[in-house]
Amino acid sequence: MAEAAARSRRSRGGGGAARRAERTAVSVETARYIERNIPNFEILSEEALDIIETNAETILEEIGVNFVENPVALERWREAGADVTGERVRIPRGLARKLISTAPSRITQHARNPERTVEIGGKSLVLAPVYGPPFVHDMENGRRYATLEDFHNFVKLGYMSKWLHHSGGTVCEPTDVPVNKRHLDMLLAHMTLSDKPFMGSVTEPSRAQDSVDMCGILFGEEFVQQNTVMTSLINVNSPMTFDDVMMGSLEVYAKNNQACILSPFIVGGAMAPTTVAGTLTQVLVEVLAGIAYSQIIRPGAPMIFGAFVTSIDMNSGAPTFGTPEAAHITYGAGQLARRLGLPYRSAGSFNGSKLPDAQAAYETANSLNMGLLAGVNFMLHSCGWMEGGLVASFEKFVMDADQLGTLHHLAKGVQMDENGQAMDAIREVGPGGHYLGCAHTQANFKTAFWRSDLLDYKPYETWSEEGGRDTMSLANTRYKKLLNDYQQPALDPGIHEALKAYVAKRKSEMPDAFS
Repeated sequence: MAEAAARSRRSRGGGGAARRAERTAVSVETARYIERNIPNFEILSEEALDIIETNAETILEEIGVNFVENPVALERWREAGADVTGERVRIPRGLARKLISTAPSRITQHARNPERTVEIGGKSLVLAPVYGPPFVHDMENGRRYATLEDFHNFVKLGYMSKWLHHSGGTVCEPTDVPVNKRHLDMLLAHMTLSDKPFMGSVTEPSRAQDSVDMCGILFGEEFVQQNTVMTSLINVNSPMTFDDVMMGSLEVYAKNNQACILSPFIVGGAMAPTTVAGTLTQVLVEVLAGIAYSQIIRPGAPMIFGAFVTSIDMNSGAPTFGTPEAAHITYGAGQLARRLGLPYRSAGSFNGSKLPDAQAAYETANSLNMGLLAGVNFMLHSCGWMEGGLVASFEKFVMDADQLGTLHHLAKGVQMDENGQAMDAIREVGPGGHYLGCAHTQANFKTAFWRSDLLDYKPYETWSEEGGRDTMSLANTRYKKLLNDYQQPALDPGIHEALKAYVAKRKSEMPDAFS
């Protein structure tokens, strides 16, 4: 009897140990990209959309756009039927719309792990991290210039973040690496430290070509030519100017069947009118011209309608985030993108705060929810953004990445199947009872409610006994745990060596340049 009891205790202990092990096991689970089951929020009437489109066509035809220091682009436009005078390109009414008709409405971006391949367009939403900050911030060291080690750590955090679908691009600028060589190190990190999709370099056309060549090693050259394996960010110099560097990178990617986000970079009141309708008109002008040019390069080149829009503080001149005006423009641009049949990029974890504090949280929540409701298909900057995009914050990265889970659950909408109606539960419990032990609750409790992996819901006494930690402190602990738990995804050793050899060779071919 005693022996049987001992076996029973061991059995129960083993089960408990297994459950504890399951709770503490390292998880590198990534949620599938979002497919919305909720309607988009549409702020503009059909009449308003018609007016904006008509005005945009008028601007293209009568005012035009500039393609600077790019005589080849000017000649291409002339051959396509545009009126070219100097560097000014005037596009006849309807020509840009006709040209962009060959751009696909949905893009498949392949990851080296096929389970993490994403779809961009339709009702999908793909979440990618912050892009471009020269500074990083953490609780111990404060604000400082970013290094390659920081970059590696952000790529690892992105890989370990369940709700993040994409590894991104320049998650921070590694300023300890020469400007002309850092793109090689960043690409190598995305390709080897993560198996999620990633972005290519756009800071010089030769760097875009390096991105294509390295993808040829990772995926195979033929596969790259037939499939999209990169999404890259091409900014317009608003108002209505396309420079040779960005357009040169666009040309490389379009020729090689790789996706680009054509994105006006607008601070309302500075690079666009102060009104919502005026700004939307300029956004549409720039997107039409830029995407039309990509289709001149290669009909069918995958392109994304981008809109990075914020307003300006008219007292200080500083950009502001999470504002109602930016929301109006983001909603309206989504409607314009859908009318053109193009995937849409906008929104993010935007805020102007210097710390991951209440200002950061309020502004970020406004911006993230705005993006979900606006019908955004690719959300760059979805986590880690701070101080108007100057800073990538380690604590805020994991705070935002955790909250991205709410977008997944909001996007599911309301389930109206038999389980969702819960009539069996209501019958079982009846008046005056409770649902804690009923069969429906037992069947659904594990998945019924979204649960944060970061925020504190403990009773006050427990929270106090554990040190009374605020959210930044909790996030500091979590990002360090994620980095400690990180396990590098497997990659064929031959491919890994070939990538490193390519990087070493390209670096040896040019002297260091830090500007």
